[in-house]
Amino acid sequence: MEIIRFAELRPEPWRNGGGVTRELASHPKAASAQDGAWDWRVSIADVGSAGDFSTFPGMERVITVIDGELLLLTVDGEEHPLEKYRPFRFSGEADSSSALPTGDIRDLNVIARAGEFKGYTSIIELSKKRAHPVFEGQMAVLLEGKASVSPGAEPADAADGDTATAPTADEPVELARYDTVVGSDTRSPEILGRGFLAVISIDRVEHVHS
Repeated sequence: MEIIRFAELRPEPWRNGGGVTRELASHPKAASAQDGAWDWRVSIADVGSAGDFSTFPGMERVITVIDGELLLLTVDGEEHPLEKYRPFRFSGEADSSSALPTGDIRDLNVIARAGEFKGYTSIIELSKKRAHPVFEGQMAVLLEGKASVSPGAEPADAADGDTATAPTADEPVELARYDTVVGSDTRSPEILGRGFLAVISIDRVEHVHS
């Protein structure tokens, strides 16, 4: 079970000085959050001043405000008021800029190479009674509240092994704010608690050959 601890991520300042980015994951793994040598990337950015957004030619973006009230995003001359927890999709090639009418914000960014991958962000409310599984190809970010994660049930064909050697393997692990759980189809992690979760999916685009 893989957990990406937000507190351990290194902030990288933007080129324009208007904020910092912390990369949660990218594929293939890049040396820098800004070098663009990836097909998709998931990151959290702190936006502290109005200004232009970086362009990402050939990419598609999904941006979600996760802290703060409002981001005014202008894309190719059209203004879009982005409220908290409302994902917004736009072209990475677009001429885009931001204004912060209510102060600093933090946003979740999913960027994927158009035609090769498709990124999705969904905001869900957690339950203390029903666990939320995180499957292969997904990541789940705790946005607010209190939650823990534990491995799912053993597959049926693995149940014959000696499980007594790892008595603490199934103990729930507490999550801090903005910690990310990486999904798996083998013992899919399950999250229980109260609060809100961002579930990110990165799907490969299937090409039909004639």
